[in-house]
Amino acid sequence: MMLDVERIDGFYGETQVLFGVSLAVAAGEVVALLGANGAGKTTTLRAILGLTPARRGRITFLDSDVTRRATHLIARMGIGWVPDDRRLCPTLTVARNLALGIKRTRFRAWTMKEVCEIFSPLAYLMDREAENLSGGEMQMVAIGRALLGSPGLVLMDEPSQGLAPRIVQDVLAVVRRLRDEGVAVLMVEQNVDTALAVADRAVVLDLGRVVHSGPAGPLRDDRALRQRLLGTAA
Repeated sequence: MMLDVERIDGFYGETQVLFGVSLAVAAGEVVALLGANGAGKTTTLRAILGLTPARRGRITFLDSDVTRRATHLIARMGIGWVPDDRRLCPTLTVARNLALGIKRTRFRAWTMKEVCEIFSPLAYLMDREAENLSGGEMQMVAIGRALLGSPGLVLMDEPSQGLAPRIVQDVLAVVRRLRDEGVAVLMVEQNVDTALAVADRAVVLDLGRVVHSGPAGPLRDDRALRQRLLGTAA
C-alpha cells in the first residue's frame, strides 16, 4: 500500500471539517475522491501533504508516519501535487516553473524530454512566462512539474477543471500512464464521468465523512447508486 489514511479528523481553526476519514491507495492504482463542494475532498489532500495537518488519526506513506511531518519533507519522500489553481510562478518561464519541481526520490525519475513528449505544446512554450499561458497550458505545466518530482504518489485536485475536452483527454491519458508505470494516483474531481473513466476505486465524501468506498465500476454503471451518493445520475 502506497498511502494509508486512517480515521483522520481535520479542522480549520476550531471548525471540524473531516470526521474519521479513511482511505488507501496502492501502487499502480487510481482512486477517485468524489463528493459535493464542501465535502472535504481538498482538505483531505491538504492533510496528506501536511498543509492542513490532521488533528487526530494517522497518515502513512510507504510505512512511514507522515501525519505531522513538514510539507517539504513529505514532498521529498515522493508525493507530487497538482493543485486546483496550478500554483505556477506567473513571472517565471515555463522552463523555470518546471525546473522548480525537479527532485530525486526513491521512485522513477521523469525527464524534461519525457514531459515534453507527454505534453508536446510545452516544447514550444519553454520561454513563455506562465502568466501568458492558457488554462490548459498551465495545467500541462502543473502536471509536468509534479512528474519531475519523481513521485510514487500523485495527488490531483480538479485536474479537468476549466479545460477543453481535448485537453481533458490528454490529462486522462497521463493518469493512465502513471498507473501503468506503477505510480499511485489520488484524484479529486467534480466531473464524475471524468474521474470514473480512469479510476480503479472510488471514495465518496459527504460533509467530511466517508459514505462510500469500493470499486469504481458500480458507480460507473449504477445510476441509482450515483444519484443516492452524489446527487447525479449523469
